[in-house]
Amino acid sequence: MASLRNADVQLRTYIKQHALPEVYEALLCGLIAMCPENPLQFLEQKLKEILEKGHDTLLWDMFIDESKKPKIKALAGSYLEFLFGQDEDQLVSPELFKKAYSFYIGNLQRLCFDAWIKYCSVKKDTKVNLQNKLQIAGRHHAGKLLHCIIFRWHSFVTFRKQQQIVAATRIQNVFDNAFMKKVLKAWHSETQDSKKKKEYFERPENGDMDDYHDLSSSLLREGEDQVSKLPQKALLKIFGSLNLIDLARSAQVCRSWKIITQNSSLWSSIDFSSVRHRVQDKFVVNILRKCRPYVTRLNLRSCSLFQWSTFKAISECKNLQDLNLSECQGLNDESMRIICEGCTALLYLNISYTDITNATLRMMSRYLLNLQFLSLAHCRKFTDKGLQYLGSGKGCRKLIYLDLSGCTQISVDGFKFVAAGCCSLQELHINDMFTLTDNCILSLLDKCHNFTSVSLLGSPHLSDAVFKVLAQGRKLTKIRIEGNNRITDASIKVISKSCPNLNHIYIGDCQKITDISLKHISALKNIVVLNVADCVRISDPGVRQVLEGPSGAKIRELNLTNCVRVSDLSLLRIAQKCHSLTYLSLRFCENVTDSGIELLGNMLLLLSIDLSGTSITDQGLSVLGANSKIKELIVSECPGISDIGIQKFCQQSRDLEQLDISHCLQVTNNTVETLAFCCKTITSLSIAGCPKVTDISIQHLSRVCHYLHVLDISGCIHLSDRTLKHLQKGCRQLRFLRMMYCKSITKAAVQKMESKVQKLEYNNEDPPPWFGYDRYGKLLNAMSNTEDTEMETSEEKRI
Repeated sequence: MASLRNADVQLRTYIKQHALPEVYEALLCGLIAMCPENPLQFLEQKLKEILEKGHDTLLWDMFIDESKKPKIKALAGSYLEFLFGQDEDQLVSPELFKKAYSFYIGNLQRLCFDAWIKYCSVKKDTKVNLQNKLQIAGRHHAGKLLHCIIFRWHSFVTFRKQQQIVAATRIQNVFDNAFMKKVLKAWHSETQDSKKKKEYFERPENGDMDDYHDLSSSLLREGEDQVSKLPQKALLKIFGSLNLIDLARSAQVCRSWKIITQNSSLWSSIDFSSVRHRVQDKFVVNILRKCRPYVTRLNLRSCSLFQWSTFKAISECKNLQDLNLSECQGLNDESMRIICEGCTALLYLNISYTDITNATLRMMSRYLLNLQFLSLAHCRKFTDKGLQYLGSGKGCRKLIYLDLSGCTQISVDGFKFVAAGCCSLQELHINDMFTLTDNCILSLLDKCHNFTSVSLLGSPHLSDAVFKVLAQGRKLTKIRIEGNNRITDASIKVISKSCPNLNHIYIGDCQKITDISLKHISALKNIVVLNVADCVRISDPGVRQVLEGPSGAKIRELNLTNCVRVSDLSLLRIAQKCHSLTYLSLRFCENVTDSGIELLGNMLLLLSIDLSGTSITDQGLSVLGANSKIKELIVSECPGISDIGIQKFCQQSRDLEQLDISHCLQVTNNTVETLAFCCKTITSLSIAGCPKVTDISIQHLSRVCHYLHVLDISGCIHLSDRTLKHLQKGCRQLRFLRMMYCKSITKAAVQKMESKVQKLEYNNEDPPPWFGYDRYGKLLNAMSNTEDTEMETSEEKRI
């Protein structure tokens, strides 16, 4: 046998691991020494012994009887040494030989085991690859099969549609023929009747014809008015837009209208807040008892006159899902107990600005098992114990919206109770909480991990640590922060990186926010609303980075109020990038001029723009009017605006719905007249602080603008009681009227007007100095200038 010194390494490793030389040596020595009669049987027996005992017990003479073993105890050398490259003349002691032999056997076994593992892994990978290929093939086959099925189904549907069209055509023809026959038959009978009447009246013995003048009126049928002939969907749409008082009056018109007003869909959602000053408990109770099976939504906001009987009637509406009791002064714990016991299907509950205590929260946790939206804003009489009831009961476990704004009595323990029981919260509102600290929010974030919307307006004591924890591991889409001077760019950086799905960002009045924050925000891809109002350190470079980012073309609302470092360069970027922008606020941006505003005239989707306190003039306003889709314009406190600019704008933007030209001292009656006849669909108008406006302006408005809902005429010192008469006559849909500092309007006229509107504000004091003019309409700046000139001339004369 040739030497294996130069053999392959893997072969030598395999031979060593399986101890092949030792096995062969022992078997050959046994065969040579013992000379068995049946060598094969001998080899088979010895191999079985080797398998049973293992390789560790192998000796070259283990299969030789003791009588035939040689008497030499040690070998000077062996064939094994020659086989693996050892020198034949080197003497090896038995101990060294044994160690070398054991080392060789161990390596041989290890190599064998590694080879076996590799073989198994290869086989396993092959199997996995085969399964993946089979899955891919299966999906491909399923896709092909689905495509074939869909194609056949499409062919079948097309065929069926063609059949239906043919059948519908045939049915229509049959219907038309039958209808024509009925029409002809009716016409024939009518002509026969007319013929008989004509013959009757032509007889000389008929006498006077005046007795038959009312014959045609007798043929009119009852209930055949134009409204009743409309389709049912149109009727429900029309009557659904009426309030409760008008709906009750409509039911008294005729029988058909009464049937329409009794439709259950008109009473599924009832709003008492719009008529809260005109209805009483008896009226509310009667409506709720008649419609209690259908009522699913009930709004009693600011209804402070309702008492126990109303709340009892509410509790009988078993299918009620949405209940708004905000600002109800008559609401107490006993009323809420009855409502909670009766209306167990509630999903939305608003009890903000009420006097409820811990007892109400305890009842809610016991009975309202399906509640998802809860507002406790500005409820000051419950404590942490009430929140413990809310979190530990069976109810309120499904809450996803919670509003605790203004509840300054809540401590850290209260927030812990909320976090323990309401782990599924997604939207959290904690506004107007000047006592809110980092520990309060951290205790909430410890167990609530599903927040998608967080509002923390008016919380000045929160630091960067809270916002960093808020951003980690959460899927925020909306965040609102205001009035916080501790938050820095580091928080915005973490929020932008950890919450890639943010689409609504409001960080108003945060003085430490700079362009670095906008740089991090620019990496977000889904921004729809961006509000950085009163962040005075933001400038054009930061705005440019956001607008040139992936969200530039998606932004719909952008608020840059009081960002004094923003100039026309930002407006250029807005006009180039923001193709989806609908609302823009540049309020008090002093560096914005007509050049930048003129660029906005080409933005076709822009619906609302606020340019108050800017340097805009009549030229910029007239160019902006080229965008005829603008529906809301605010140019308050713009000294460069006069009648010319507003008139040109109104002539071009006839779809204008809301206009604020307050404190534009140059505005006169001509502006209001043009507005009235060009923008007839206007709903909100503010001309406060315009001393040149008189009763003629309101007369023009009342003649044409019948859809006016909101009107502010504060500081219009020349308006008199005639203004209120015009408004009562022409603007019957007026809901909010503000008349502060109107000295020429009497209290008697105001008292008559109070019953016509929902909310009215009035006083007859002199205009404050910041209005810029005195009680007679004289400009204060002009008066001060004349006084200065008189002083200078007098001093010159003295000199």
